[in-house]
Amino acid sequence: MTIGTGNTIIQGCGSHHIAIQTRDWDASLHLYQEVLGMKWVAEFGSAERKIILLDIGDGSHIELFQPTADTPTLTDPATNCPLIHFAFATLDTHAAIEHVRGHGYEITIEPTEADLGAMQVIYAFFKGPNGEEIEFFQTL
Repeated sequence: MTIGTGNTIIQGCGSHHIAIQTRDWDASLHLYQEVLGMKWVAEFGSAERKIILLDIGDGSHIELFQPTADTPTLTDPATNCPLIHFAFATLDTHAAIEHVRGHGYEITIEPTEADLGAMQVIYAFFKGPNGEEIEFFQTL
């Protein structure tokens, strides 16, 4: 993935991934991997809820969350938004989250280092003005 150079405030800002709450795990894997040709990058999560990261083709990703017993169904329009969060790539998660904190945004997850199996990362989340969850994602 090419990290953008056009943003002078959040260094390295670009799109890293879009997280989707699947309703049908097998059908989702079929669409994104077989039909759309996205390649497996990493699998993490737990035995109860797998999460996989697929390369869209340009280095940005789709992150698929396996459904759980309380995942809304397709027939429930009031709770059927499959978007979980979106992530911006950055070269410095700590600086990026401090920047938005300084502008008064609520930090929902402080910078956290994680081993995703195939990659080591630092991520952090904050809440946008519409209640959207926004993530900063740094690959180490």
